Amino acid sequence: MAVRRSRAAVALAVTLGLISTGVQQAAAVQPLIIGGTAADEPYPFMVSIQTRSGQHFCGGSLLSPTWVLTAAHCVDGRKPRAVSARIGSADRSQGGELREAAEIIVHQAYDPEGAGGDLALVRLTEPAEATPAPIATTTEVGTAARILGWGQTCPTEGCGESPVQLQQLDTSLVESKLCTAEFDDAAELCVDNPGGDAGSCYGDSGGPALRKVEEGRWEVLGLTSRPGNGDRTCATAPSIYTSATAYSQWITEQMAPPEPEPAPEPATAPAA
Repeated sequence: MAVRRSRAAVALAVTLGLISTGVQQAAAVQPLIIGGTAADEPYPFMVSIQTRSGQHFCGGSLLSPTWVLTAAHCVDGRKPRAVSARIGSADRSQGGELREAAEIIVHQAYDPEGAGGDLALVRLTEPAEATPAPIATTTEVGTAARILGWGQTCPTEGCGESPVQLQQLDTSLVESKLCTAEFDDAAELCVDNPGGDAGSCYGDSGGPALRKVEEGRWEVLGLTSRPGNGDRTCATAPSIYTSATAYSQWITEQMAPPEPEPAPEPATAPAA
C-alpha cells in the first residue's frame, strides 16, 4: 500500500530503502497486514501478483477465469511479459495455479498524485481453473469486511520481509471522514484499523477487502490502495480501498470479449 504523499514518491522512497538495506524491491512495494492471522480457510480467488522470476509484489482477486483485479499503482508502467500470477494458494512461493499476464489495463482516471482510479485489470494468457469471486453490489458503512494480503506484519517501512503465508484480518467499513487523506467518496472505501493498530501495510496493495456471503463464499468490496492518513507507519489510521463496486461497470466492460469482426460482404458478380 502506498502513502498518498504521492504514490510515485513513496515507490521511489521504498526502492531507495531496499537498495540500502539489501531487501528485494518486490518485498516492499506492497502493504502487509498488521495484527492479522494466518489464513484459516481457502481463498481460491486470491492472487499473488509476481515478477516472472517469482517475486511477489502485490495482491489481486480473480474475477473471471482470465481476469485479475489489482491496484493501478501495482502494475502501471509494467510490461505484461514481466508479470505472472499465482492463483488460489495461501503460500505465495508455491502451489495453486501459475499463469502469465497477456495484457494490463490501468483505469484511465488513475493519477499517482490524486484520489480515485487506483485499479487495474490483468488478463491472463490462459484461463485459471479456480473459482472467481464476484463483486459486491453494496458497500454500506458498518459492513463487516475481511482483508487479505502478504504485506508486512510490522508497521514501519522496511522493518521486515513479506510473510510467505497469506494473512487475514477482520474489520469493517467506516465513515469516510475517518480517512483524513485525500479521498474520493464516490469511488473509495474507508476500512477500519481495529484497536488502532491493525490493518494493511506495505505489500498488501491490490489485495481484496471481502464481504462474507455464506460459509466459503465471499464478494469483493474493494482493493487495497493506501493509508487513510498519509502516514508511512502502517495501521495508525483506517486504510483507503478502491471500491470495486463503484467501478463494476468499467470492470465488466473491460472483461467483455471483443466484438467479432463483421463478415465481409459477398463480392458482386460483374454485369454481363
